[in-house]
Amino acid sequence: MKRKKSDNLYNLDGYVPVGQAIPFGFQHLLAMFVANITPVMILADTVGLDEGTTAGLVRNAMVIAGLATVVQVLRLWRIGARLPMIMGISFTFLTLSISIAATFGMDVLIGSVVAGGTVEGVLGLFAKYWRKYVSPLTAATVVVSIGFSLLPVGANSFAGGQGTADFGSADNWITGSVALAACVVTQVFGNERLRSLSILSGLVVGYVLAAVMGKIDYSVIHNVPSVVALPELMPFHPEFRLGPILSMTAIFLVSATETIGDTSALAETALGRNLTSDELSGSIACDGFASSLSGLFGCTPITTFSQNVGLITITKVINRFVISTCAIMLMVAGLFPVVGAALTTIPQSVLGGCSILMFGSVLYAGITMLCKCGFNRKNMLIISISLSVGIGFTSVAGMFGIFPPVVRSVFADNGVAIVFLLSLILDNIMPERE
Repeated sequence: MKRKKSDNLYNLDGYVPVGQAIPFGFQHLLAMFVANITPVMILADTVGLDEGTTAGLVRNAMVIAGLATVVQVLRLWRIGARLPMIMGISFTFLTLSISIAATFGMDVLIGSVVAGGTVEGVLGLFAKYWRKYVSPLTAATVVVSIGFSLLPVGANSFAGGQGTADFGSADNWITGSVALAACVVTQVFGNERLRSLSILSGLVVGYVLAAVMGKIDYSVIHNVPSVVALPELMPFHPEFRLGPILSMTAIFLVSATETIGDTSALAETALGRNLTSDELSGSIACDGFASSLSGLFGCTPITTFSQNVGLITITKVINRFVISTCAIMLMVAGLFPVVGAALTTIPQSVLGGCSILMFGSVLYAGITMLCKCGFNRKNMLIISISLSVGIGFTSVAGMFGIFPPVVRSVFADNGVAIVFLLSLILDNIMPERE
């Protein structure tokens, strides 16, 4: 029997009509859009960049995310996993980026991003030589830690965004809950196609409700200065200093562990198989080299977005053409400021309501991977110690106070790094006997 073109939604390859690909790609765009531009906006505000420079960096962030996604999905030489993953500006680097920019200036920050990204990219190209040390158990434990680390992010967004005047207000609880309920109802009662658009349905229902309640601020659309704006190459001139480069490279190694977790989770849950060496190598190489390119456009490093992995886990829509439409939309949003401005009107609470389901699915994917690794004494010890230390220690303020700044910058606020390091060491030194 001849398969319908729409069946290709659930295949990696194959043509999907543009009219069908757009809503699925748009769903991915909405899931990551705010998270992609927020690190740039926070950095710019903290170090005191002017409004014009900030607006340019936000546009650059959208274009770079689109370009990096295309490379990750379609592959360029050995760079890119050829898997349906969305790339975006990473929060992992934000604290260190603010510190470097405040101390040395933006030029030094950009130099450290370019250098550190190159190190990660080269590391990815040679992944076949070290991949054997990263077992499925280590990858699964990292995915679980990523899932746990995302839960507070979803909760903060649900409440309206940390630091906002109406944080935790009744309006945010209502719009977030309705958005989440719409996602769940669509998942439970919708047909296969509608279930694949459950996150989009939640965003639409939540947005309409927020508009009725008068929660949408449209002034940002009216204040857009121009119709078209081209990305600006090298708004800052890279300056290379050893100290900031070493600190940034350490965080890039943390980012690589997150990429390993995201890519492993995608292969395991959406494709039903283990990650290949070429896919692992390509994904990390894309992470690194795309980050260096991001630096040349004045932005901080880029990485795979776990929320979009969670979205794919829910929908099972893995077609590369569909994900590429999201990349194109990102670039269009960067080139046409009014598009990006319109997307920023989505309330945080609505995004948070939908994120609850997506982030939870990442945790579920990690648990599923752990189950496939089996439960024996060795695995119990590795999982127990790495998760307890990684998640527990980073939730206690001042826990790493006795360590030098470079250690604190890597581990104090990043449980994923600790989980990866402990599980990697324990898995490779503990004997296999029961």
